[in-house]
Amino acid sequence: MQRRLIFKGLGASAVALPGLAACGTGGGGDMELSDEPVTIRMTWWGADVRAELTNQAIAAFQEEYPNITVKGEFKDWAGYWDALATTTAASDSPDVIQMDELYLASYGDRGTLLDLGDASEFLDTAGFDEATLETGQIDGALYAIPIGASMTACVVNADLFAQYGIELPDGTTWNWDDYAAVANELTEKSGGAINGSGVTGGNDAGSIRYWARLHGNELYSEDGEVALDPALLVSLWQYNLDLVESGGIESPAQAVEGQGAGIEGGSLATGKIAMGIAYNTQITPLLAASGADLRLLQLPGNAESAANFIKPSMYWSVSSKSEHPAEAATLIDFLVNNEAAADILGTERGIPANTAMRDHVAADLDEGEQRAVEYLESAAAGPAVRVTPNGGSGFDQMIQRYTQEVLFGERTPQEAAAAFIDELQSEIDAAA
Repeated sequence: MQRRLIFKGLGASAVALPGLAACGTGGGGDMELSDEPVTIRMTWWGADVRAELTNQAIAAFQEEYPNITVKGEFKDWAGYWDALATTTAASDSPDVIQMDELYLASYGDRGTLLDLGDASEFLDTAGFDEATLETGQIDGALYAIPIGASMTACVVNADLFAQYGIELPDGTTWNWDDYAAVANELTEKSGGAINGSGVTGGNDAGSIRYWARLHGNELYSEDGEVALDPALLVSLWQYNLDLVESGGIESPAQAVEGQGAGIEGGSLATGKIAMGIAYNTQITPLLAASGADLRLLQLPGNAESAANFIKPSMYWSVSSKSEHPAEAATLIDFLVNNEAAADILGTERGIPANTAMRDHVAADLDEGEQRAVEYLESAAAGPAVRVTPNGGSGFDQMIQRYTQEVLFGERTPQEAAAAFIDELQSEIDAAA
């Protein structure tokens, strides 16, 4: 099979922002809502369904604040970041911006986002756990309000475990040695009809962050440098190579094919593997596609170490150049704190990060969403991870490339770890 690199939902254009001029933070200081007609712009990425629901929420907001007109605009992922970089460089970015963790530092460090701590009169953050709120902070400044919350989980197919007579693991006690043993047993008892697991790490920043934190390390230092110990990256890749050799996880070619098929056509959804790593919020499409009894377990070692962490699905930010920061903050407050908005938006942007709104929509959640919430509220979560530094937005594409080279035997884990860390640091240095 011809190998091909899979860009897992991140669009091939990781927009660098070297031309973004540093801007003084506007909108701070004395803010007040105007009694006069005001127009603000709001931008987001996403498909038509998101646009329809967002426009309904905007209409509800305008009913409550009739003097504020909100002009909404949306694009797909790749086009969104190109457009935002262009408008920000021209000091013409929208007032309210849907933001992603990968780009938060790129914009926040350059003074193009408002410190929302200055807008506390208009934006209430009491409904957010401190660790969740910290994910939107850089050097103590709150540049982004989390919209949805998720955590990495182990997804297990209880039907396949039952079919091959294997007891479900205990997610509160198992470790990675246990995981390997179960994966190998599943493959063996199925006679090779399935593999026990998919690749357990190296396709995204989340898996690397977890492995590093599990071993007392972090991906980035407090000053935004790459802090990842290359020996840990080597050990993660070697763990997967050993399981490829034993048959406990699927072959590299199968892994690439499954990843290319997307979440609903991948190996977990089609029953080719019995265990895999995914975000808890992905359980809904997995359940729908598989028709199987899928469960969410804590990652091996997490119950003891709390190495896992909350990952916001996305954020709301305000441009530092906004001429109407009070109105922009008021709109965000409505979107994340108002029950009418929660009724409209539901979980389209993820399980609500605001715990009160999460409780409010609980009765309307489907089975997958309920399981996702139960996992989020029961799994151990450590401190917020450090925000991806400017220049690091291409991390996922980069790590996928190196992981595939290792799994296909094109580089040794040691060679790939050194090269990956050098390349990532070079990207961060170039963006400084």
